[in-house]
Amino acid sequence: MSSAIIIGVDGQDGSYLTELLLEKGYHVVGTVQPGESDSLENLASISERVEIVVTDLLDQKNLSEVIGGYRPDETYNLASQSHLLTSLENPARTGEISGLGVTRILEAIRTTSPKTRFFQASSSEMFGRQPRDVPQDENTPFEPWNAYAAAKLYAHWVVASYRRNHGIFACAGILYNHESPRRRPEFVTRKVTRGAAMIKLGLARDLPLGNLDARRDWGFAGDFVRGMWQMLQQETPADFVLATGKTHTVRDLCEEAFSCLGLDYRDYVVPGTTDFRREEETLLVGNPGKAQRLLGWEPFVPFQELIRVMVDADLASLRNTR
Repeated sequence: MSSAIIIGVDGQDGSYLTELLLEKGYHVVGTVQPGESDSLENLASISERVEIVVTDLLDQKNLSEVIGGYRPDETYNLASQSHLLTSLENPARTGEISGLGVTRILEAIRTTSPKTRFFQASSSEMFGRQPRDVPQDENTPFEPWNAYAAAKLYAHWVVASYRRNHGIFACAGILYNHESPRRRPEFVTRKVTRGAAMIKLGLARDLPLGNLDARRDWGFAGDFVRGMWQMLQQETPADFVLATGKTHTVRDLCEEAFSCLGLDYRDYVVPGTTDFRREEETLLVGNPGKAQRLLGWEPFVPFQELIRVMVDADLASLRNTR
């Protein structure tokens, strides 16, 4: 039986990856940060099949004990300080978790379980606000513009360093926005789908949002975790962009979400009232060509279906809690 450690198992990606690996017959160990062991609602239906371990990304000894104790075939690092406002408010902790935390994981692998294959969740934010290429691929220069992106870039290069200098099978996936009903509610996709559901149920009158013309390359988290697994099944480790190659505006997101409920978003959305992020001067959209050629990876769930699934899930959740 193959085995895997998923660091940051409690997030949306961790839960979808856990389901995928269990389907493939893996023994799955999931780690959570100290104080977060009660945030496992995404794993509720499969919790009895996952071994949960509290692991501190700030503690080298602890990480070495966990990885050395299990000696897994694969380790996936999905833990990160990913929300922009949080990373801006606490850049030092962002660097510790999203940057140095990856160094500690790789050092634990090197010293205790060098045959373990490692996946790092890198971010399209590393390309910055004005990427030199449109669309971006694995060769596009990185120009991070905030603490989160800088920490992610540090980790990205550490992965390359351990691959080249220590022979560790380490891969990084440069991930574009990927969503699901399990996405945390502070992200704009969930703000919109949950907000639309609340309005439909009479729990809210309007939905304040920021820049409706901001564009994102949005995909489905379940598709992305399949790409993560595929990376670690190759003969040679390499980095890959995972993206849909298509963009949609926040306005498109609103139109799709509200129309699922028979509503016109223009009657309810109040634009320009919150900070969705400053408008980018260059389009952030990924080119997944390398992943398609070498991994056979494709994003199966289209944007419209993704938003409908998210709206339906939020509607059902709100009805159950009334």
